[in-house]
Amino acid sequence: MSDTPLIGVLALQGDVREHLIALASADALARPVRRPEELAEVDGLVIPGGESTTMSKLAVLFGMMDPLRERVGAGMPVYGTCAGMILLAEKILDPRSGQETVGGIDMIVRRNAFGRQNESFEAAVEVGGVEGGPVDGVFIRAPWVESVGAETEVIAEHGGHIVAVRQKNALATSFHPELTGDHRVHALFVDMVRAVN
Repeated sequence: MSDTPLIGVLALQGDVREHLIALASADALARPVRRPEELAEVDGLVIPGGESTTMSKLAVLFGMMDPLRERVGAGMPVYGTCAGMILLAEKILDPRSGQETVGGIDMIVRRNAFGRQNESFEAAVEVGGVEGGPVDGVFIRAPWVESVGAETEVIAEHGGHIVAVRQKNALATSFHPELTGDHRVHALFVDMVRAVN
């Protein structure tokens, strides 16, 4: 593989375009992924924000849930933002009926923990592994992490709650760094993909 990894953005629902731009700015080739054969071609994957229940149901409908679990379980680097964080959790505290997760990070998350859409906010967040000062985090109906397992590293907190974690090749944030023009979190993920491939 060249020094420019091919990273997919799960394009079933959510803010796909913004992640494609952020990944390209972080020196990756980025493409939308909707089908298992597209997933098989990428070196890493971003699961974007959106509506986690809808994304879960669409992943099952499009035949993506099992391939996602297999690739993440086999160590493919993956980064989930907001709803993507929920999908990477081993357990959801208050799941909607029929809501499934991909798993990959030993954590329990609480959906919409920071409040409804009209309670969205921005905050400066210090993220472990990201140099150059705090990241501007955009929190939109954001989850937080209630607890983590022994192998999961907490890399950011806000207001006493865990908002970013890393476990081996998996990364997750409660917030949306793709909406700010600051692509340092994406650059961290691109480096994670390079390290594996």
